[in-house]
Amino acid sequence: MDKPIVSVIIPAYNCSQYIEKAIDSVLSQEIPLEVIVIDDCSTDNLIHVINKYMELEYFTFLINENNIGVAATRNRGVEIAKGHYIAYLDADDWWKQGKLIKQIKVLETKKYALCYTGRDLVKEDGTYVGKIIHFKEVVNYEELLHHNCISCSSVVLPIAIAKEFPMCNDEFHEDYINWLKILKKYGQAYGIQEALIVYRLSKNGKSRNRLKSAKMTYGVYRVMQISFIKSFLLLCSHLVHGLKKYNIS
Repeated sequence: MDKPIVSVIIPAYNCSQYIEKAIDSVLSQEIPLEVIVIDDCSTDNLIHVINKYMELEYFTFLINENNIGVAATRNRGVEIAKGHYIAYLDADDWWKQGKLIKQIKVLETKKYALCYTGRDLVKEDGTYVGKIIHFKEVVNYEELLHHNCISCSSVVLPIAIAKEFPMCNDEFHEDYINWLKILKKYGQAYGIQEALIVYRLSKNGKSRNRLKSAKMTYGVYRVMQISFIKSFLLLCSHLVHGLKKYNIS
């Protein structure tokens, strides 16, 4: 295989029932890549599921000595990555074919800090919801404050930017904080208006518990050193968008 263009980082924790689909969707991408799976001290049979991939070229499997959370786990992957670009994928989501090629084309021809895509929603059992989430094609820092339209499993960005902005604050929406910091410095992100990822709506996910998500989003604004009043107004906007986004029957 050619040297990886993209390093795909998959943090894993008790996800043995899902992760094969995620990894297989990465391997189907027609672009030189490496896969980095990092187990954050799972207690299920994840290692047995991963075994069949161990002999693949540019496949790395690591186990954290302690449970360090998803942000630090992703950062560990970035530190050892060999590609020019970083792509994130949660272990319970998966990609559609052609995703990475389309995103790399955007990043190599346009001046954007990162590229994200639309998503198909599925229920926890993998049943498609049939709901399309609309978003702006180009988003800047101020616009992103009102609504996080960037799904972590859809993001591709240059490795230099990923290293410059390691993820933090697992107690809040760590990925949202990251996108805000990046856009505050670098300007804009580009969204491909096509559902190139499949996003699983977990009942225990951060975004599905609305009260918990609201508290975490407010925490994001405080991390970004936004005033109390503006944080409250932004949270109201965020909640309205969230109700529309996840209003699934």
